[in-house]
Amino acid sequence: MVSRGAKVLLIGLLGMFCQGTQLPPPKPNDSADGVHVSPKVRLRDGRYLAYREKGVPKDQAKHIIIIVHGFGSSKDMNFLAPQELIDELGIYILQYDRAGYGESDPNPKRSLKSEALDIEELADQLQIGSKFYVIGVSMGLAGVAMIAPVINYQWPSFPESLIKKDYKRKLIKCAVLLAKYFPRLLLWWEKLREQVVFDTLRDDWLVAFGEWEFDPLKLSNPFPHNTSSAHIWQGYEDKVVPSQIQRFVTEKLPWIQYHEVPDGGHLIVHYSGVCEAILKALLLGEQNLLYRPRSGVSVS
Repeated sequence: MVSRGAKVLLIGLLGMFCQGTQLPPPKPNDSADGVHVSPKVRLRDGRYLAYREKGVPKDQAKHIIIIVHGFGSSKDMNFLAPQELIDELGIYILQYDRAGYGESDPNPKRSLKSEALDIEELADQLQIGSKFYVIGVSMGLAGVAMIAPVINYQWPSFPESLIKKDYKRKLIKCAVLLAKYFPRLLLWWEKLREQVVFDTLRDDWLVAFGEWEFDPLKLSNPFPHNTSSAHIWQGYEDKVVPSQIQRFVTEKLPWIQYHEVPDGGHLIVHYSGVCEAILKALLLGEQNLLYRPRSGVSVS
């Protein structure tokens, strides 16, 4: 489980989003035209975050989990855990739209830290307690269970020999420069989506792949007394975030437990059985032999 101090540290690893200065007032759960509107919390800066709740009632939960969605997704993403397991373990699940996504307001002061503070405020306002689990998917943050988490090639601890042959490195660098200095050149994408969505996705990209104020590969173990654990779940065949890079990360941070899905791509969260294995590893400490990393693969 995550203490309040460790929570902010971990959640600050990845985040994303921005835009807008006029904040709309909250809406009732159902609008006049019959369209469902999710419940929201009002943050200290006046923004609203939309959320949804699943699993057992909060006041009956033995385990509380916040799930953070990835790039271009929302709080309505599917986390395919069996309902029987959720009921058996007494799991309450909280999912929310990150700033600028779905029904949540954009954040004109988006940063890595603000993403962490959004989760902390959400947890405080919903009174879920000071200890809970966090599952972050792809660019949707690194939490206590990280599912194919995004990698920033600018992290100074990455050896050149590991990333020099990765063609995505140059593509990402070019995309960041365009999004930061020449956003109008991306009109081909803007025409496909509303302006606010375009801006959110662009800023999501900028925060994830821009310059960071710290090196995540030098983080110390937030659970030195084994009060909880951190996990990375990775697809061996992932073409978005190569598995050899994730292996290097976990070699640098040996306190992270590494799980690898054979023949899995980037969207392993939708693979049958994976979400169940994630919950059992995170909550019960069970290790599924199917997801042990392949041996004999060098990361250097």
